[in-house]
Amino acid sequence: MAPVQAAVAEVSSSTATATGTPAGCSARAFWVVAPSRGELRSAPLAPPAPGEVQVQSLFSGISRGTESLVFRGAVPASQRDAMRCPFQQGDFPAPVKYGYCSVGVVEAGEASWIGRRVFCLHPHQDRYVVPVGWINPLPDAVPSPRAVLAANMETAVNGLWDAAPRLGDRISVVGGGVVGLLVAALAARIPGVQVELVDVDPGRAAVAARLGLRHVLPQEAAGERDIVVHASGRAEGLATALSLAGFEATVLEMSWHGDRSVPVPLGEAFHSRRLVLRSSQVGAVATAQRARWDTRRRMALALDLLADDAFDALVEARVAFDELPAAMDRLARSPEGALCTVVTYP
Repeated sequence: MAPVQAAVAEVSSSTATATGTPAGCSARAFWVVAPSRGELRSAPLAPPAPGEVQVQSLFSGISRGTESLVFRGAVPASQRDAMRCPFQQGDFPAPVKYGYCSVGVVEAGEASWIGRRVFCLHPHQDRYVVPVGWINPLPDAVPSPRAVLAANMETAVNGLWDAAPRLGDRISVVGGGVVGLLVAALAARIPGVQVELVDVDPGRAAVAARLGLRHVLPQEAAGERDIVVHASGRAEGLATALSLAGFEATVLEMSWHGDRSVPVPLGEAFHSRRLVLRSSQVGAVATAQRARWDTRRRMALALDLLADDAFDALVEARVAFDELPAAMDRLARSPEGALCTVVTYP
């Protein structure tokens, strides 16, 4: 995740407000209090200091794969430091406050930001105070509910940078979750590129069509692909991805399996085809772009890309913040189904 950016210059009044809400109050946040058990907790919220803002949440998004693993207590001990998110409180496995897809409006603090809609890598919480360097302004063309996809879009951008597609490539994306669909949609915009979305769920065909994508079942998928992106989160999906790759092709692994051991079929044609199996993770800017891009520029690009109305197809369900503990339990037990679940705040 991004380091904190330099704080802006101190302003004459650090607690200006636009909504009448006092700067500094109490806040409620979602906590995983034990593996597979969550609750909402209240805590005092200090008023913003110079260089900080207070944000009232409008929506937050549930990152299904990662947050289900966190909810179940399945973050490996070796990855607990690497998996910390900005503004996380507590430690894995629990109690821990986790999440990174928050959209809100600035209600206090730096005067130039008050009333502006912003995205922040913050856990599920009804209001919070953060340094200005951590908030990202929403483009006017991006509705607030759709903006919760920004972290997933940033992951998709980084994945394509790692995959390095070229004009005319034949690309398969295995796994039609939010990240897989975003990767496929972006790849399909490259001139001459042929993209197949491979997913075991026939129901993904309708969503794929709204994004201008061709959906196929694994048994229907074309082989000899130049690039295969795996984003299903399942060992069977990785095996399918390897089977579709052509000679000297790259298979990009974007799934994170937590503490599960995943069998990888490196027999059969893996060596004779000279395949490259490569990981991708959003925590660091892709190597090819790192000299010129930082995480703030990458996030701005992700938000700009969300101006396309077609991405509303990925925002399929809503749940009230008060219902989040029960909803997270359902999602963790049955991760299939709806794509992005949006949490709404009163």
